Amino acid sequence: MPTSAHPAIRRVRRQGVSPSMHGNKLWKSSLLLIDYLDTHRPAHCARVIDVGCGWGIAGIWCAAALGSDVTSVDADPDVFPFLQATAGINGVATAPLVSRFEALDTRRLAQFDMLVAADICFWDDLVRPVFNLVNRAVNAGVKHIVIADPERPPFFDLAERCEARHYAEIIEWKTANPIKASGAVLVIENA
Repeated sequence: MPTSAHPAIRRVRRQGVSPSMHGNKLWKSSLLLIDYLDTHRPAHCARVIDVGCGWGIAGIWCAAALGSDVTSVDADPDVFPFLQATAGINGVATAPLVSRFEALDTRRLAQFDMLVAADICFWDDLVRPVFNLVNRAVNAGVKHIVIADPERPPFFDLAERCEARHYAEIIEWKTANPIKASGAVLVIENA
């Protein structure tokens, strides 16, 4: 997990690339997501979509540790040079896709076994589009939906809606290594 001081990341910054939609660093919720998935290995993970991927570390981990074919999705095209640098450091590749949550339709989501996301519901106005994305993923037959967050109020609004509609589980989660992080993981098993 490179920091902004890593030579590969500094090279991207020197090229004048600057994400505009919060994709400016690796977020700690990605660590929660990775640790949760490492502890609870998913049965279906051949095809993974990492939505709101930013630098893409969760999807990169799925590619490296689970052997997943990963599509990394973000609305900001300027995150992808950072994602490619991070993937290169980890010796994997993911397929980039520039898209907003609303544009990911059921037909596209049906191509995936698992949807992962970290830190994607940080504003109140994101609750509805993320909830609708989850609904489409469930309808598309995505087997595992796992979303991590540092426990912001909009995330809990999303989680409560998913709990009521999709029997989601909300799990408190902490990591100590390599970086200390805490938050919650929203899990939907759509078997």
